[in-house]
Amino acid sequence: MPTVNVSLKKGASEDKYEEAKKQVTEHGGKITREFSIVKGFTADIPDDKVSALESNEHITVERDGKVTTQ
Repeated sequence: MPTVNVSLKKGASEDKYEEAKKQVTEHGGKITREFSIVKGFTADIPDDKVSALESNEHITVERDGKVTTQ
């Protein structure tokens, strides 16, 4: 399962954040970490369900990955 970072878009309400978390679990995913500075979380979600999550207009979905510097 790919790992994704999900964050609430500016102006979106708290209930949209809760709906996104529910959407992850309903699609067989698991929330692995919640952020404290921004409204968001990291989740493992089946690959074939990522596009459904990305279609939610109230959140931003980015695949998690290793960050390196030159």
